[in-house]
Amino acid sequence: MDEVIGLKKNALESELGFEFTVARSARRRTVSIEVRAAKVVIRAPLNTAKTFLMAFLQQKAAWVRAKIAEQQTLIGSLPPVPDYTQGTGIAFMDETLRLVLGRGPRAAIARVGQELHLILSTRVRMTEQEQIRALLARWYQQQALQILTRKTAELCARAGLLFSSVNVRATRSKWGHCTSKGAIQYNWQILLAPEAIVDYLVAHEVSHLRHQNHSADFWALVTALCPSCKTDRAWLKANGARLCL
Repeated sequence: MDEVIGLKKNALESELGFEFTVARSARRRTVSIEVRAAKVVIRAPLNTAKTFLMAFLQQKAAWVRAKIAEQQTLIGSLPPVPDYTQGTGIAFMDETLRLVLGRGPRAAIARVGQELHLILSTRVRMTEQEQIRALLARWYQQQALQILTRKTAELCARAGLLFSSVNVRATRSKWGHCTSKGAIQYNWQILLAPEAIVDYLVAHEVSHLRHQNHSADFWALVTALCPSCKTDRAWLKANGARLCL
């Protein structure tokens, strides 16, 4: 929801140095500012006074401008979305798999050694690139669920912890999430990273089974489970935006 806050919005945006939108929700209890892909959203409970939101934005303006600049630099440095063609290499943890493309009445994908064989359907209206990305996403999700479930179970056994479930999906803002009930969710695109980074992510989420926070005790457990966590965390922060199909 786009709103005017106290002043005319254009005037306020000029004063702040950035554009923004306001998203109100009956379920929210606090006010926060989200900067994602260099776009600003202020999230607030339904009845929050506009004067409070204006003051909150002005108070956080310097931080918001810095985040926008940081994200614009990152976006500008990202490589263009690749065109997948015959023989294209695609990362799979510490491996590079080569695409082998064919056509048939039904779409399919299978790994054969160091190759990913994709059959593109001749009966759908999707473009070739859309079909390839859809097939790759399906395959990576399947692999991620198996690999991350196994790694989670192994690390939990080592740490004496229990989890209730593992799920995978493509999320925009988080690589993983662990609920208080022991359900762990991972972003399946982590399989595009080196395996050491995958292991760090698993250690991070498994540690949340004991500590539902980012306290010193939490980081001590992450370090015990993954001694290279500082280096791995820095790698993911620097390269995470590149991990997409």
